[in-house]
Formats: sequence, C-alpha cells, structure tokens
Amino acid sequence: MTTLIDELITVRDWLRWAVSRFTEARLHFGHGTDNAHDEAAWLILHALSLPHDRLEPFLDARLTRDERLGVLHLLEQRIVRRMPAAYLTGEAWLCGYHFHVDPRVIVPRSYFGELLAEHLAPWLDDPFAVTAALDLCTGSGCLAIIMADALPNARIDAVDLSAEALAVARRNVAEHGREDRIRLIQSDLLEGLAGCRYDLIVCNPPYVTAESMAKLPMEYHHEPALALGAGEDGLDVVRRLLVGAAEHLNERGLLFVEVGHNADIVEAAFPDLPFTWVDSASADGKVFMLYRDDLAGG
Repeated sequence: MTTLIDELITVRDWLRWAVSRFTEARLHFGHGTDNAHDEAAWLILHALSLPHDRLEPFLDARLTRDERLGVLHLLEQRIVRRMPAAYLTGEAWLCGYHFHVDPRVIVPRSYFGELLAEHLAPWLDDPFAVTAALDLCTGSGCLAIIMADALPNARIDAVDLSAEALAVARRNVAEHGREDRIRLIQSDLLEGLAGCRYDLIVCNPPYVTAESMAKLPMEYHHEPALALGAGEDGLDVVRRLLVGAAEHLNERGLLFVEVGHNADIVEAAFPDLPFTWVDSASADGKVFMLYRDDLAGG
C-alpha cells in the first residue's frame, strides 16, 4: 500500500500538501508569517537545511526518504500541536534581524522594530545624543539589540522579570556581538533599577486583556502567559510603569510604550495624561509617547 511518504517526492509536492493541510486545520499565522504558503515554505526549507529565502530553485528537487520523514515530522507538529513555526525552527526575524527563540520567550513582533529603524523620528531629536536607554520587558532581547544600532552612543539596559527569558536574550546579545553595549538585568519592571536614569525608555509590556486572553488562538498559548496577559483591562503593567517612570528619566527624557489595540482603554484610564500616539509603518496608534514632565512626579 502506498504511503504519504512514497507519494510526495519533491519540495513542490510537500509544499502543496502542507498548504492544503494548514488551510484545512485552520491554523493561525501570526508568529513570523501571515499565510499558509509562506509558513509551509519556511518549515520545509528549514527541515531541509536550505536558505529560507530561496524556494524557487529547489521546488522540483526530489527528497530522500529520510528528508521526507523529517519534513513530515515538522509539518505534523505544526498541524497537530499548533506550535508556532518560530518555536519549531528556533528562529525568528524582526526588521531584518535574526533571533533565536524558544518557548521561554514570546516570538518577536513589535511596532518598535519599525520605529527604531527610523530612529524614533521625529520625537527623538538626535539619536547620537542618547547615552543611556532602557528596554523594559526585553524578552528575547530583540528590541535592545535593534536599539543598540539605532542609538550608536547609548548604553542599553535590557530588563525582564523572567530569568529564563534573559537566558535567551543573553544568547541573542552574544550572537549579535553586543555584550559591550547591552546590560541584562533581572527585575520586576523598575524595582531593580534604583539610581538609574535614562534618556529613553522603551517598553513592550504584557497588555492582553483577560477577555482577549480567553479568545487567543491555540498558537499563542505556547507562549509564556506572563509575557502576554496583564489583568482584566490589560493595563496592570502599564499602571505601574506610569507611576515609576519619571524618576528613571533624565530631563526631557522620553517614554514609549506599546499597548496594541488598547488605546481607548489607556485614554479612559489616564484622562489627565497628554499621550502622543505614534504611528509606525504598519499600524497607527499602537504606541504612546510621553515626556518625563508629562508623568506624575516629573
């Protein structure tokens, strides 16, 4: 009796089969790709140790039986376990930067990548003048690494509550050769930063509301819940940050915080704060900015 392994011979065969099965299983794509074709191509190329950006030359290549078994194993994990592809491959990209990822950290995705690529213009007058910057809730360390390039003269502190996340960040910092620029600190937000002041604080905190957490696709439940949920209205972390940020900002220092779709919730919770909503290349109003003097105690 012919088996699947015997029927699917070429990369093209496996790609077609994977797209059909991904669509049939109604997988969610939000951890590096946004469609079944690109996700299937990524996983197949990874399983075959081929360049992730070179599909066409290999479409009609015939696979050995062992290669076919490897491809099938990876695709089945994606379908059956609904594991994000980034965890299956151990890699992710943000704004052209490559990072190691695993289930100790959320998969890198942040509007800050686009904003930092533009050096936070026009709100940051001179990127070269920033000498101290903070990446709060650093996770994999991705934003701290991008910040190190965007702010050439800055010392970067990268903070996370999770020791496991910091272990992943340490690997990424080392692989990007930024150990001399980035200091990794385990701290519950600002609690471990007594006496530290910064020209810039960037924070991509947990901000998913309780209602949204309950509705997340299964793929997101493979990520650390600590890095996603933030209480009933998604603002548990943001509230603490707004209370303490002023004492850690230099004069005219800037605070940027990503809150996703929660802009209305933020505005309602803090009606007296003069938020500036920052637009990125792919979305509007997902990040707010405040000056030190805008904050309580500033």
